[in-house]
Amino acid sequence: MKIAIIGGTGDQGLGLALRYAKSGEDVVIGSRKAEKAENAVAEIENLLGKTNIENLEGLSNPDATIIADIIILTVPLQAQKATLDSIKDYVDGKIIIDATASLSSNIGGSPTEFVEVWEGSAAERTAAILKDKDVSIVSAYSNICSSSLMNHEEKIDCDCLVCGDDDESKLKAIELVNKLPGVNAIDCGPLSRTKIVEKITPLLIGLNIKNKSHHAGIRITGLDKK
Repeated sequence: MKIAIIGGTGDQGLGLALRYAKSGEDVVIGSRKAEKAENAVAEIENLLGKTNIENLEGLSNPDATIIADIIILTVPLQAQKATLDSIKDYVDGKIIIDATASLSSNIGGSPTEFVEVWEGSAAERTAAILKDKDVSIVSAYSNICSSSLMNHEEKIDCDCLVCGDDDESKLKAIELVNKLPGVNAIDCGPLSRTKIVEKITPLLIGLNIKNKSHHAGIRITGLDKK
């Protein structure tokens, strides 16, 4: 299974690429420009102290999408539509895991505030943009901070809340999320629940700022582990 991390040169995308490449998954980093994706690959190789990592490469967003089985979208809200428009001709039959969080900072405000989008959530916005495509949308990763992802020598002390309308696609996303060391993926129901989950991100950012931390996360207790 090949994982394309679209917008994989930002903090969250880079962290996911680092974690999954380190665990042996087949990862391709996508960026608007292939050169930028290649630079991200070099950065991960430097962090891991390795060169020519066979299961990691950098390509343009469209080229990464073409060869991927699962796509993880990690762009900021303001780049979401343009990025999806650039790859929409190559997404049929694939799963997109949307990690976008609707932060006010995306439109010049504070990262501790949530910005409402017409569709309800960023993931639902992705579904609306790709409504004419044969693609399944799942939301995940938005409540895992990039600092925890980049701190690759430590386990991630956080649950990951996952939403989606197609159970088979959601299960595949959950299996992928659970490959992150320390993370427990939790099925939170349909994609419409993402509008609740995405609001946790600015809360965690605010907690990090208040407590001078970088690794705030959440755990859901009282549920049977499956």
